[in-house]
Amino acid sequence: MNLKKLLALGLSLSMASMALAGCSSAGAGDVEAGAKVVIYSNADDEAITAMTDALDANGYADKYLLETFGTSELGGKLLAEGANIEADLVTMSTFYVQSAQEQNDMFLPLDFEVKTLDTFPDYCAPITSQEGAIIVNTEMLKESGLAMPASLKDLTDAQYAGHLAVTDIQSSSTAWLLIQALVAAYGEDGAGETLAKIYQNAGDHIESSGSAPLKLCRAGEVAIGFGLRHQAVADKQDGLPIDYVDPSEGNFSLTESVAVTNKGDQTNPLAMEMAQCIINNARAALIQTYPNPLYEGETADAANQSAHPMTFPEPLTFELFQQHQALSESAKP
Repeated sequence: MNLKKLLALGLSLSMASMALAGCSSAGAGDVEAGAKVVIYSNADDEAITAMTDALDANGYADKYLLETFGTSELGGKLLAEGANIEADLVTMSTFYVQSAQEQNDMFLPLDFEVKTLDTFPDYCAPITSQEGAIIVNTEMLKESGLAMPASLKDLTDAQYAGHLAVTDIQSSSTAWLLIQALVAAYGEDGAGETLAKIYQNAGDHIESSGSAPLKLCRAGEVAIGFGLRHQAVADKQDGLPIDYVDPSEGNFSLTESVAVTNKGDQTNPLAMEMAQCIINNARAALIQTYPNPLYEGETADAANQSAHPMTFPEPLTFELFQQHQALSESAKP
């Protein structure tokens, strides 16, 4: 091949390469066309199902990738990675979302209207409100000759030693519902003393997963646990030998919210659409499982509402969470 032909071939290949590059990118910094929205969530199975059903039914099937994490693990990623996190869309405990925004300024203001009953920052909207309760296996309770507890303080009784499971606040925010109730009722000193006796009775069953105490109750490995109220309600309705007790100290709650990561030119526009879809289309299913109304016009089935709904007297912040983590550590045997 002579020099002219070689030069012509090189020019042709160069132009083809430039043309292909132009087709594959809408411009420097723009998000890749058709890129799937990456969703990170700490939600439990019921909430994940409600959200994915809403997305799939409204045109977003196969347009997202969803990955679930424990609350502490995902919270750590939000605080450490900020807007560099892979996720385009996050559903997470609201107090973690707020702390991540304060530290990293990483979320976009929502561009759709939300009519919440309580005030939330403009960059997040609540998806669930979850309450804690005492969970019991009624058959195990009877077989073991144990009295039905009425309060969290009752769980310090020696009769429950070896029959109790709780969750560690170091790994799951479910435990914070218990600690909030104890601190609100007995102060920090009294809460620490009560928690130490509860941990003593739980022994090896200070679990890392928020659903573990319920699963242990289901399996008959323990008679009593502390966990998420709505999960025990569902088990009872399904005919399992599971019941629940609304403790006299109160049913404290935590909300989880949706937020869209601000990635500048790399922000996937579908993320905001999906956030709106979840709020507008998943709430009807979510409130069947998590009965606390969050938005104007919502009503809950009275049969599923807790007997002692309570709100902690201080704002729920990451700093308060850390304070109560330290309280928990000091109470461990």
